[in-house]
Amino acid sequence: MHSRRKIETLASAVHHFCNWWDIPVRSVLDIGAGVGYWSNWYRKNHQRTKVVSVDVSEHACNKYGHQLRDISSWTPTTKFDLVICQSVLQYLDDRAARAAIKNLSKATKHVLFFEVPTTNDLHHNVDRTVTDLEIYSRSGDWYRQELSRNFKQAGAGLWIAKTSTIVLYELEGTAR
Repeated sequence: MHSRRKIETLASAVHHFCNWWDIPVRSVLDIGAGVGYWSNWYRKNHQRTKVVSVDVSEHACNKYGHQLRDISSWTPTTKFDLVICQSVLQYLDDRAARAAIKNLSKATKHVLFFEVPTTNDLHHNVDRTVTDLEIYSRSGDWYRQELSRNFKQAGAGLWIAKTSTIVLYELEGTAR
């Protein structure tokens, strides 16, 4: 889990990328909102932005005010300018993770911020003493293959909905 300060820095960067792409962030969906750092940042800094935060934990929903939803079985009925899915899908088996990615694509009007530790990350990048290892480990290629059906990878955890009006120059995205 990242600190409030780290998430605020990340949220600011993601928001400014949306501005760079001329996407006004009027609506945000925070999947697996946990303690609510993303949602709180948007509510504090962009009060006109509609923020919906969801989590599968009844405790988190009661304590932090999220809606009780499971992205692997819940399909949002509206699209959001920005969807955040940070450190969620590693807790789902392959079937549920695929269903979640399909629902993320249905929810994303423009930008998805997606972060999940991959098998490579678990071996080379994460601090195993403070990381939850009771997860489903998948390769980066597995996630890229699933996400690329409906998104274009822009780097830094940012994925652009193929139906979005955002245009990426060749070197802004990844060629796959």
